[in-house]
Amino acid sequence: MHFGIDLPISGQFGDPRLLADLARDAEAAGWDGCFLWDHIQLGRAEPIADPWISLAAIALATTRIRIGTLVTPLYRRSPWKLARETVTLDRLSQGRQVLGVGSGSDIFGEISTFGGPLDDLTRAHMLDEGLAVLIGLWTGELFSFTGRHYNVNEAQFQPLPLQSPRIPIWVAATWPKKAPLRRAARYEGVVPVAGDFAHSITPAQLSELIKYIKQLRTDNSLFEVVQLGNTARATSKHEVVAAYAAAGATWWVETFGLGHEPIEKARDRIREGPPC
Repeated sequence: MHFGIDLPISGQFGDPRLLADLARDAEAAGWDGCFLWDHIQLGRAEPIADPWISLAAIALATTRIRIGTLVTPLYRRSPWKLARETVTLDRLSQGRQVLGVGSGSDIFGEISTFGGPLDDLTRAHMLDEGLAVLIGLWTGELFSFTGRHYNVNEAQFQPLPLQSPRIPIWVAATWPKKAPLRRAARYEGVVPVAGDFAHSITPAQLSELIKYIKQLRTDNSLFEVVQLGNTARATSKHEVVAAYAAAGATWWVETFGLGHEPIEKARDRIREGPPC
């Protein structure tokens, strides 16, 4: 099992230098990944850092750990701009990037505030089309696409990502909805979520989810199952994580809330190392 941290980009954590410093601590403590939230707003007038600029700072502050977003709502990112950002970050990090994606929600008013598409199905279609465009542009070949939401007319992007065949894509899936799981099965990983920030899916639910995805996979290539959670109050951190590992999780990613946790408390937890 691999171990990562998932840092907020809001409040006291809305500082790219701090995020890079915490990522450096994570790498030194033996964590395998450092991931960031991707949000436009979490509350009125609350400081927010841009995740992509922050990830660039993290890439330069570390040498080993995987980095990326958990997760980017693709509806609000033009796929051609995201293609440039992800390839640049992959090369800057020397091939360490992961792209987490999802359809997003309006839980923090990020859709309604800016006049985005509130219909879940519309955002799901935008996610599928956006991924098709993104992957097409990553190939470096002449690429065209005609869709409901996006159109590309003979674009050719250089340079290529360093990773081959592509930057790994991990897809968020709200349990027990099946459509997001079918989408995730086509890519390199799944990030199961319960649909709110107060709960995680259980090991039993995770096992059921993995069984469903395995029925859809057409090859034996590496597929990551990324479990988000927090062990701060657990009597035995190892036992919590071991239950998810037994269910089939390949990553445990320690979360740090909405950015309201004291920075030094988060730093101490990171320096303590993975719950293995």
